[in-house]
Amino acid sequence: MKKPTAWVLTAEDDVSIQAVFYRIHFKMEDNMELLNLSEELKNNAYPGRGIVIGKTPDGKQAVTAYFIMGRSSNSRNRVFVEEGEGIRTQAFDPSKLEDPSLIIYAPVRVLGNKTIVTNGDQTDTIYEGMDRQLTFEQSLRSREFEPDAPNYTPRISGIMHIENGKYSYAMSILKSNNGNPDSCNRYTFAYENCVAGEGHFIHTYKCDGNPLPSFEGEPKLIAIPDDMEAFTETLWNSLNEDNKVSLFVRYIDIATGKYETKIVNKNR
Repeated sequence: MKKPTAWVLTAEDDVSIQAVFYRIHFKMEDNMELLNLSEELKNNAYPGRGIVIGKTPDGKQAVTAYFIMGRSSNSRNRVFVEEGEGIRTQAFDPSKLEDPSLIIYAPVRVLGNKTIVTNGDQTDTIYEGMDRQLTFEQSLRSREFEPDAPNYTPRISGIMHIENGKYSYAMSILKSNNGNPDSCNRYTFAYENCVAGEGHFIHTYKCDGNPLPSFEGEPKLIAIPDDMEAFTETLWNSLNEDNKVSLFVRYIDIATGKYETKIVNKNR
C-alpha cells in the first residue's frame, strides 16, 4: 500500500495556502476592478484608519499613505509628528488626553530598506521581529485585533521593501471572526513586481456603524498618481470632514531610497 505524501510547510507556504483558502472563501477574482480612491473615501463616512501602498505611473516612486479618523473627542485630539525616519501620534492638547492606549503609537518606522506602516503598536512588533530575521507574517503571529469591544478593531499593517532597484510590498489584517473575539482571522497579501500606476488600499472598518463592522475582502485595487502634492490634497479632501484627523503620505525613490513626506493635521 502506497504511503501518503508528507507535506512540510514553510512560512511562505503557509501564506500561500492561506491566500488560496481566502480566495475560495470570498469567491475572489484575479481581475479586480481598478477603483477611484477619492470616490471610495467620499462614499464612506467612516473607514476608520487606512493604509495605501503602491507605485507611481512612471515606475520610479514607491508610495504609501496612512490616515486616521475619529468619532470620540479622545480619538480626534491627535496629530501626526515626525520621529526619526517615521512618525508617531501625539495628543494635540495633552490636558484633554483621556486614554493613550490604542491611540498613541508610531504608525510608521523604517528598518533599513523596509518601511513599516500600521494602525497600532504592532509597528514595533514588526520592527523588532524583522530585526530578528522573522518574516512580516511571522512577526504578527504574536498579535491579534484590538481589545476594544464591541468593535474589536482590526490591526492593519503594511511593509514596503526596496532593494537594488526592486520594489515589493505586503499587507496584513488581523480581525475577529465576524465580531467573535474568541477567534482571530489572519490574512496576508503579498505583491511582487508591482504594476506602475497601481496600488492597494485597506482600512479598518467596512463603514460606519455601532458596533463598527470590520473590513471585508482583500485590499482594494486603486490608482496611484505621479504627483505627490495632488495625491495628498485629493486624499485629505476626500476624507469625511467631521471625522478626519491626520494624514501621512510618503513617496520613495526606488533607485536611491530617498523619500519625501507630507503630513496634514486637522488640529493646528
